[in-house]
Amino acid sequence: MGRRLVPLTLDNLPDIPKRCRACVFWELDPVSGEAAVRAGRPELEKEAWISAVLLEWGSCGRVVYVDDVPVGFVLYAPPAYVPRSTAFPTSPVAADAVQLMTAWLMPGYQGQGLGRVMVQTVAKDLIRRGFKAVEAFGDATWKEPACVLPADHLLAVGFKTVRPHPRYPRLRLELRTTISWKEDVELALDRLLGAVQKEPALRPL
Repeated sequence: MGRRLVPLTLDNLPDIPKRCRACVFWELDPVSGEAAVRAGRPELEKEAWISAVLLEWGSCGRVVYVDDVPVGFVLYAPPAYVPRSTAFPTSPVAADAVQLMTAWLMPGYQGQGLGRVMVQTVAKDLIRRGFKAVEAFGDATWKEPACVLPADHLLAVGFKTVRPHPRYPRLRLELRTTISWKEDVELALDRLLGAVQKEPALRPL
């Protein structure tokens, strides 16, 4: 089974679910988000947001493919690009962290370790870019797929609670502590992507 995690761009944006393409929960503040929905332009606002973040900051997501079929995605960005984050009772996201906004996997592909690999892929990207941590708002009462990730899932993949709340705790994954498992991330990604390590070429002395 071939699996790939590809950077999110405007070209592959159509590969995420339509309801997610039309959702601007994180990308706009509550008032602007409601206005965009009323005006019937949330998809355009989503595209504009992704375009701006790509231009100013760089890659802000991954799309997951299994045998070339899109089965999931993850979105992340610095908190300055995520207006909704200030509306949470446990805000703000720390200045040294990137916010893990949301993620989604098709039901048939859940429980196979893809969620952990998605987080590891984000961590690897951010370590490479010099960031110290990833933070996320979790939903402690999560019951069904929504824009806010289940707190239990975040805890299961290595996040720690930094500001408790009965509904929306803020959680953090210290990237410097992942240096020790960076090799594991590399190995997991190699297995995921089906990478084959070639024998080093012999060089004349």
